[in-house]
Amino acid sequence: MNLADPVNAPPATAESLFAPGRRAACIGAVALISMLAFESIAVATAMPAVAGALNGLPLYALAFGATLATSVLGMTMAGQLCDKRGPYRAALIGLAVFLAGLLVAGFATAMQALVLGRALQGLGSGVLGVTLYVGVGRVVPPALHPKLFALFAGAWVVPGLVGPALASFLVQALSWRAVFLAVAAAVPVAAGLMLPALKRIGSGTGEVLRWGAMRWALLASAGALALHGASQQSGMVAGLLFAAGLAGAGFAARRLLPVGTLTAARGLPTVILLRGLIAAAFASAEAFLPLLLTGHFGWSLTQAGIALSAGAVTWSIGSAVQARVHREAARRRLLPAGFALAASGLAVVMAPLVSTALPAALVLLGWVGVGLGIGLSFPMLSVLLLRLSPPDQQGSNTSALQLADALVSSAALALAGLLFDPATRQVLPVLLMACALAAAASALSLRAVASTKA
Repeated sequence: MNLADPVNAPPATAESLFAPGRRAACIGAVALISMLAFESIAVATAMPAVAGALNGLPLYALAFGATLATSVLGMTMAGQLCDKRGPYRAALIGLAVFLAGLLVAGFATAMQALVLGRALQGLGSGVLGVTLYVGVGRVVPPALHPKLFALFAGAWVVPGLVGPALASFLVQALSWRAVFLAVAAAVPVAAGLMLPALKRIGSGTGEVLRWGAMRWALLASAGALALHGASQQSGMVAGLLFAAGLAGAGFAARRLLPVGTLTAARGLPTVILLRGLIAAAFASAEAFLPLLLTGHFGWSLTQAGIALSAGAVTWSIGSAVQARVHREAARRRLLPAGFALAASGLAVVMAPLVSTALPAALVLLGWVGVGLGIGLSFPMLSVLLLRLSPPDQQGSNTSALQLADALVSSAALALAGLLFDPATRQVLPVLLMACALAAAASALSLRAVASTKA
């Protein structure tokens, strides 16, 4: 079946995402996001088995954090390429590097090699994330952006339902390596769906590429990796390394992100900061949830995967709900409410750890609330960003949005690595940090929507 739209397609109507003229881009985007979603959920499910097989529990947090740290480079590169050369070239680079990372991880014989593969995956997915938002965002009219980002979230539904179960099956029937190699086999399929649509979008402004920001992206990545390195040390060395990494990443963030982001200036800067806070809350909690359920409560890998699936599904439900809310006043209320629900859900997740009399099933209930809360609020940030960005700055601002996601999440995972003790496997401090991040997002969220009032 040929998914390419005809050259002489009639003007697209505003009612449907899949009207002629935008069908190929939307279908291709869903296919690629579904692949990335499966990789994320499946790896999170399988990582306890991976760390056990490679004797790599001390590098557990780094296996997630390295992906985010290197994605900073990919996002910075993609912002330039999308605005000045079009999203097609960026997608080619992203797919190639992402595939290379999957293969390195899939054939790793030590945890250090697996971390290297995860770092390459982060570089490639960083490019692809910006490319999808910018490319498809240019095809779809602004009136349909809420539905578009709800569709992006909906692309996680099937991977969220089958990903953990499939990952658990692959680990038990074959090997944890099959999780990475199965995704690698799907990359050419996703590329075949997406690349023709991106090629038709255009070639950008044609201006000279300026790579000055890459040095700051390198510093940010190095700082993030130094933060993770601190978790492998002890005493004063760990403190100094953590301080140096935090200073480097923070200084680079001031250069890479719009002015006012780190101080939560009203409007676009706060939108970008909120993305970092809520993404960090989710990433740090999700990374350690399977370890909590399997190590502390004795759940099987399949049962832990069900919890991840439940969160992914309610995330999609929340995203679909926000897409149906059109009144501006209601959307302004919904954003902080979603963040507050996520923070409350994390508090419920922690409850059985605080009081052993409470059932472990509360972890599942709490994670369902986390997914629903983030689903309500997360797509709204993308809608706000595009609304507040001039067309010729959408690429750089989208890059900044995802840079904040990667930088804050990587720092949070590095701190999680310091808080987590492999000997006791106690994850309560990590969950407390995640809850605090979600609560901070809820408190700051009104600063993002204030400038959009009619």
